[in-house]
Amino acid sequence: MKEFRERRRAAVAVAAAGTLLALAACTPADQGGTAPSSASASAAPTAAQPSATASTSPPAAPGTSATVGAMVPGFPAKLLPVMPGAKVVSSSFDKTITPATVALVGSISAPSAEVLAFYTTVLAAQGFQAVPGESVGAVPSKDFLRNDSETVNISVIEAAGISTFTIGANVAPESVK
Repeated sequence: MKEFRERRRAAVAVAAAGTLLALAACTPADQGGTAPSSASASAAPTAAQPSATASTSPPAAPGTSATVGAMVPGFPAKLLPVMPGAKVVSSSFDKTITPATVALVGSISAPSAEVLAFYTTVLAAQGFQAVPGESVGAVPSKDFLRNDSETVNISVIEAAGISTFTIGANVAPESVK
């Protein structure tokens, strides 16, 4: 069981890292497919230049979406609600594959224990069971399992009174409807 848990955490960590890399690739600076030259980067902003505000990136395929600074349209908020008082850093989901993948990164001025307690309550109410283990190294992290095939991982890093949490889920497609 311990080996399964470690493999599952590693898989979720890889999925979360992939999501973050995909989100980074979708930043406004990449809209034209090339980085701006130093001359255009130092020019005064014009209407033709991308804004620094968060926007929804075009999906890679129908049913796939990711965005920075907001919830993507259609995000399964019943499955993974935003903790009250938290700010969304990024969100994504892909319902074109089985299992469907859902990710949420947020920040809040609350201790990591409160973040884990909130999501433990939310997920338990949906039939997820906590897998033994409370951290990966020094990082508070919790895994959940439902129906032996659906998984959720929550990891929280706390610095300067702000907890940044990453939630990755691999769930049945009907869970994201």
